[in-house]
Amino acid sequence: MTWSLPEAMLTVAVDSPELPAGWAAEPKWDGFRAAVSADAGAVALRSRRGTQMGPAFPEIVAGTSQLPDQTALDGELIVWDWEAGRLSFEQLQNRLRRRGAAAARAADRWPAQFVAFDLLRLSGTDITGWPYMRRRAALEELFVTRALSAPWVLCPSTTDPATTHEWLTWGSVRIEGVIFKRLSDPYRPTLRGWRKYKTRETTEAIVGAVTGPLTAPSTLLLGRYDTAGHLQYVGRTTTLARPTAAAAAAFLTPATCSHPWEGWTFSAGWGNRLLLDVTLVTSTLVVEIGVDVARDPDGRWRHPARFHRTRPDLQPGDVSRLGSSPG
Repeated sequence: MTWSLPEAMLTVAVDSPELPAGWAAEPKWDGFRAAVSADAGAVALRSRRGTQMGPAFPEIVAGTSQLPDQTALDGELIVWDWEAGRLSFEQLQNRLRRRGAAAARAADRWPAQFVAFDLLRLSGTDITGWPYMRRRAALEELFVTRALSAPWVLCPSTTDPATTHEWLTWGSVRIEGVIFKRLSDPYRPTLRGWRKYKTRETTEAIVGAVTGPLTAPSTLLLGRYDTAGHLQYVGRTTTLARPTAAAAAAFLTPATCSHPWEGWTFSAGWGNRLLLDVTLVTSTLVVEIGVDVARDPDGRWRHPARFHRTRPDLQPGDVSRLGSSPG
């Protein structure tokens, strides 16, 4: 029977950064979730959604020569920007579109690394039924015995709460948070058995449009001025609770004259082609939001922002300019 890569085990978001007893923590990287397998010279490099990524990352495919035959890893593809001193999701995303000679040139300029955090198959043995603790020990042993080097990186893992909290301070290098994994759990494809805590910071943005009725908006579309003084779209809030929507609606008025976003279209989410039905509003309301570190190449937040409160005490000019602040 031919072995094939299983679907990924998934996470569920949690609000507490505290490491539970009987669990391990790993850093959450700003990259592409990926699984790789090498079987008799055939290499599969697949995204969480099943996209074949091998042609875009030839250095990862070539690197499987370091692995034992019939071995599979779960992990994260990342690209490091040495000049900026942080992970570069934008360069990773740019690489995904390249093939052939262009992919080879990109691999030389922006080499990817595979941060391995789980071992699914080892020398022909499917070990997804092993508990995490045993799979982790086998993964560490694999790195030692095979002396794995670039593009392979062993993801850190800890059962120490202090180390977990230290990782949560690494947002400046684009570590998004931490993943919690129960030591005794097997690898369960498609199951949300791992927990994800994402580091969030509080910042401000300007409301430029809404979805839903103006009297009870569903979400707020957020903007920030760029250095040239143009209001740019930077993200959208999660769905507002009814009391929150009512509080925001009290400060919203429909745009009655030329709006900087007139004629623009907005997608339902990062990477989503569904377009939103929006109502443009006068861009005077500042709101306080919680955001994570994940951004696209234009500086927009890739994940929805959490609405905290309106800030009628602030003017749009008080909000940090796009690209001028870590928030």
